[in-house]
Amino acid sequence: MIKKILITLVAIIVVILVAAAFQPSGFRVTRSATIAAPAAAIFPEINDFHRWAAWSPWEKLDPAMKRTFDGATAGVGAGYAWEGNSDVGSGRMTITESRSAEAINIKLEFFQPMPGVCPTEFTFRSEGGATTVTWTMSGTNNYLSKIVCLFMNMDKMIGGDFEKGLAELKRIAEAKK
Repeated sequence: MIKKILITLVAIIVVILVAAAFQPSGFRVTRSATIAAPAAAIFPEINDFHRWAAWSPWEKLDPAMKRTFDGATAGVGAGYAWEGNSDVGSGRMTITESRSAEAINIKLEFFQPMPGVCPTEFTFRSEGGATTVTWTMSGTNNYLSKIVCLFMNMDKMIGGDFEKGLAELKRIAEAKK
């Protein structure tokens, strides 16, 4: 009986390991929101990490989170690092490209709970008196990540947080009109 259980466990592990090998080597999470404000009014809220506390969904998960800012105040070279509880982990963001009211590219580095680098981009597309803001994060899946992704979907895991953040960004930008 124990032999059958061990063989079954080994078979399950082999299936998981083989299935993981066929998982995608990368992921991409994208969400958009249309905000009734010009891109020039929204852009500073993202381009300055000091302003993220007002709209970022992760800022509210750990009120005791330690934050440090370095480099430029805003735009290219601006840096933001955090260290918090298990809900937020620790990491760092650095703005690598900033084109006024067009796009912001960020190097997002996670240190804990799982190390990784995820390029992140915000784009702004004006449509009449409104602006569509698109938030995209991408990354690569190493073999361990592929195993984890068999049981957890990155889009479902992070997409809702992007939606919350964009909704708060919308609330803030539209209130300033």
